[in-house]
Amino acid sequence: MVGCLGMFNLVRYFHFLFICLSSLCLCMAVIPRNVLVIVADDYGFECGAYNNSVISTPNIDGLASRGILYKNAYTVVSSCSPSRSAILTGLPPHQNGMYGLHNGYHNFDSFNAVKSLPLILKDSGIRTGIIGKKHVGPEEVYPFEYAQTEENNSIMQVGRNITRMKELTREFLSQSNGSFFLYIGFHDPHRCGHTQPQYGVFCEKFGNGQPGMGIIEDWKPDYYSPDKVIVPGFVQDTPAARSDLSAQYTTISRLDQGVGLILKELENAGHADDTLVIFTSDNGIPFPNGRTNLYESGTKEPFIVSNPLKKSSWGTHSDGVISTLDITPTVLKWFDISYPSYKIFGRRASLTGQSLIFSDPNIHGRYVFGSHSLHEITMYYPMRSIRNKSWRLIRNLNYLMPFPIDQDFYLSPSFQDLLNRTRDGKDLHWFKTLNQYYYRPEWEMYNLDNDSLEIKNLATDEKYKDIFQSLWMMQMQWQNQTHDPFICAPGGVLEDAGSYKAHPVCMGLQNNLH
Repeated sequence: MVGCLGMFNLVRYFHFLFICLSSLCLCMAVIPRNVLVIVADDYGFECGAYNNSVISTPNIDGLASRGILYKNAYTVVSSCSPSRSAILTGLPPHQNGMYGLHNGYHNFDSFNAVKSLPLILKDSGIRTGIIGKKHVGPEEVYPFEYAQTEENNSIMQVGRNITRMKELTREFLSQSNGSFFLYIGFHDPHRCGHTQPQYGVFCEKFGNGQPGMGIIEDWKPDYYSPDKVIVPGFVQDTPAARSDLSAQYTTISRLDQGVGLILKELENAGHADDTLVIFTSDNGIPFPNGRTNLYESGTKEPFIVSNPLKKSSWGTHSDGVISTLDITPTVLKWFDISYPSYKIFGRRASLTGQSLIFSDPNIHGRYVFGSHSLHEITMYYPMRSIRNKSWRLIRNLNYLMPFPIDQDFYLSPSFQDLLNRTRDGKDLHWFKTLNQYYYRPEWEMYNLDNDSLEIKNLATDEKYKDIFQSLWMMQMQWQNQTHDPFICAPGGVLEDAGSYKAHPVCMGLQNNLH
């Protein structure tokens, strides 16, 4: 009798276990996967996670401790709108059509046929939202379901007021029942002197509680003495530049505290363990040799990926060379969504980036590419570049003209310092002259293993001819794959229509530019 009862209890136990396992599988199947992408504005490596021992960035550092920190991450273009279009489409700007800044009289837009992340995800039933700086268009290409941006708000409120950004994040999360994709576009630490000079050169005074500055409840500003800041090697070490960096550091404190608020809202909403978090910036810092350049100082970006399903990777570093073009395939892989098949002007669109999840993060032997055409509409200076672990090759297609300077950077204390010192014949305390900065050769090639500032141009050195040819061929293959209309410049014309539609060719101009 006891044996029968024991057998009955055993059967009931396995039946109960089966129900529990089935329920567990069901629960696992319906747990939504989500993505949070945080993009800072003109931000570099001013944080503890990237070995800046002066600045206090506990929230960015904390995120790095809960993810993989990439040491060699690059934007495909060192300009705001083109970079953000590449992040949201996975296509370089010459392929998606966002050649320069979207706002104002610059008026650049992506091609109508482009399939962006918010469009693809929306069609797949993923709720999409954007808070802060958008700076891309048109709306048909980037149709976020929830949008609180500069298009319907003050950019100061949705991009720098971290209390307001926190509240909007809470609102979005409270309205999301299934899977979501949320893009946070901080306007910090972008310069401020061109548009809002009353708030300081980096808007470091906005919301600090001083008379006329307003107050941001959740921000406790950090202040730094100019003689304590760390001057990057590509910036002149002068009092003016140090003061400029000091203001930038204060604005970064608002960015960092804002990142902390957003992550806390994610946790409070119960999504800390089901959300892939990506943190990066759009381009290099707005200092000499930085933003709008395809040098290391203009394209190298902070990049952190926190994968809640791979906690074994938390707190690790990767030396692999990656690109912001990898963000779109990473997000699609996370949601298990295939990239759609479609064409742009009759040419098939395809992603050249790769997913950074469920694969080895230490990607070696990889090439990343750069494609810059314009920043402001008056700043036509097309460049193409390729970079691997040790080498960078840049081709300046408009090299006979001086490199242009944007309005925002021109008014900065750092650039005015270089101008004034040049006019007065004083030492610039910089590693090049303004004339060298303005006038560049067609080809630049640098060995980054022993020349991180890219000072010694080896493009014409016969000892490195094979490396030059190999990089150039890889660059041309990528330009061909991404249908770059500049592929024949500056020495030829691309004929790719009519009689040449099936076999595009470069036809020489006999202008001695090759």
